[in-house]
Amino acid sequence: MRAPQGAGFQAIYIAALHKRTWPTADTVSDFPSMLFRVLTLIAGLAALSHTALGLDGGAVEAAAPCKRLETEVGAFTVCTFPLETYEVSLHHAREDGSVFGQLSLLETHLKAAGKTVIALTNGGMYHTDRRPVGLFIEHGETRRTLVRGDGPGNFQLLPNGVFWIEDGHAGVEETRTFDEAARSPDYATQSGPMLVIDGELHPDFRAASENRYRRSGVGTSADGKTVIFAISEQPVTFHAFGSLFRDTLEVDNALFLDGKVCRLDLPGEGRHEPGLSMGPMLAVTLREAEED
Repeated sequence: MRAPQGAGFQAIYIAALHKRTWPTADTVSDFPSMLFRVLTLIAGLAALSHTALGLDGGAVEAAAPCKRLETEVGAFTVCTFPLETYEVSLHHAREDGSVFGQLSLLETHLKAAGKTVIALTNGGMYHTDRRPVGLFIEHGETRRTLVRGDGPGNFQLLPNGVFWIEDGHAGVEETRTFDEAARSPDYATQSGPMLVIDGELHPDFRAASENRYRRSGVGTSADGKTVIFAISEQPVTFHAFGSLFRDTLEVDNALFLDGKVCRLDLPGEGRHEPGLSMGPMLAVTLREAEED
């Protein structure tokens, strides 16, 4: 990490503090030297404040949860959200049943509730009327039940899976495993296919595939305390996208969220992607400090 700007001023400032030299009747004649010391103290304070607030770019850059990652197969935006710092939630409709549809409308809704919005993206597949295709749990209420059978499309490219959040922990599991665990999550979304299953790529993925689309997906750390999200910035194959999670991000279980309609908004960075109305959405907000 580069040294913060103003580091030289900080060193001079600290040295000046240790000298403890201040104007007195005996030292008025040395006024130019005294003035230099006073100005050095002011500059030092400014440099320290500048760095502490992250205004030099270093501190803010280090804390940013989303980074652009360049690989041999293309560019991705990868976001890492420790759940002790961020709250990850899933949303579909307002209390009156009206579907949010647009990331910008969900952002407005969350800000009105006093939330600091960090990121917004799609939260799983949906039908043409924007209903979730598979299981969807929002605020602990099941809006759509678990789909266990097979069928056409990416969702039914078995095994598919479920991304869930419960009591400050998150996980990605195959649908059958999730079903057998009988969990009661606060939030959950079912999608498919699984990208990575216990450290292995989905068995139907092929490196030579010509099926390329923009793709988004989600995984978690092994202890369930960190959510890891990724979206490709150009069309990629399932094999390449799954390999990103397994080999680069070292995620043992990851789930595909959606394809060519996926997008990511990062309000704090001025990133807003327009697009067609969507169904389920995933939001990341800054976790509020607990009061004593």
